[in-house]
Amino acid sequence: MCVVCGCAATGQAGHDHDHDHDHGHGHGHSHDHPAGHAAAPAHGPAVAANGDLHYGAGQARVSVPGMSQTRAIQLETHVLGENNRLAALNRAHFAGHGIAAYNLVSSPGSGKTTLLCATIQALQQRAPQLPVAVIEGDQQTSHDADRIRATGAPAIQVNTGKGCHLDAQMVAEAFGRLPLHDHAHGHAHGRAHEHAHDHGHGHAPAILFIENVGNLVCPAMWDLGERAKVAILSVTEGEDKPLKYPDMFAAARLMVLNKVDLLPHLDFDVARCIAYARRVNPGIEVLLVSATSGAGMDAWLDWLLDADGSAPSAAPPTDADTKAGTEAALRQRIAELEARLATLDAAGSAR
Repeated sequence: MCVVCGCAATGQAGHDHDHDHDHGHGHGHSHDHPAGHAAAPAHGPAVAANGDLHYGAGQARVSVPGMSQTRAIQLETHVLGENNRLAALNRAHFAGHGIAAYNLVSSPGSGKTTLLCATIQALQQRAPQLPVAVIEGDQQTSHDADRIRATGAPAIQVNTGKGCHLDAQMVAEAFGRLPLHDHAHGHAHGRAHEHAHDHGHGHAPAILFIENVGNLVCPAMWDLGERAKVAILSVTEGEDKPLKYPDMFAAARLMVLNKVDLLPHLDFDVARCIAYARRVNPGIEVLLVSATSGAGMDAWLDWLLDADGSAPSAAPPTDADTKAGTEAALRQRIAELEARLATLDAAGSAR
């Protein structure tokens, strides 16, 4: 189960209880949950004056039916602790192969795969010697991996079933099947790595993109061994997403505001969105990008190609940057309208 949101529950929740006394006792407290044991009370919601319910107000910041806050924290600590151990191995493994791994996270429909395809094609032009590979995460299908493979980049699809996120073990298994792994060791055994990989191969740099399952909640908590999480938000979504899903934007190093070519058609306040993102993460960097028009792609590639692994050098966007992005989108729209007008004029002349 996901201990962050409680989804894909194991069905064992009714059996969780955090009291540690011996069950050989004879006192008469009530055992009325399905498993026949006395469950510690689950955390109820905080109730606002207007009746609104807040299930994240407890210590665990999550509510799972039948599970106490203490038990939820214990489970999260156990599961995430093991994940973090594997993520540390991934991180060492990536470093041993000279790989910069970026974990792309977003809600469904942000244009993440389209941006990824455009990014790979742009990298093939700017840095043709740079190996690039992709791990794709979805619940079902290989549609996105197929789109990536069509660009010429190798990709492994990871279907999570009912799972709502990728974890470090999934990434390790997938990485073992990519050419980025083989070129270094020459061992295509396809297993997760438990050894530390502290050897230095002296490889040329490479980039691994990890496209996480479309979900702005759970992937925030799961370290995959990546260099950075990149939150992709499109202008067709609400500008208040950073406030509604703060954990994700707090965990991300960069927010890519995608589909800016659509700004002339939308009532989306770019400055307000950036302000919201920095309210939850004052250090988050922001880039304005359109994967379809190409606007902002050079800055995005500059960010990715930062070679030394330190904080990206791209300066946070200023109000002038925001204005420039909007202006670029408007200019594109004007060009499109002029082209359509020219077509209509030509058709009228022909009649």
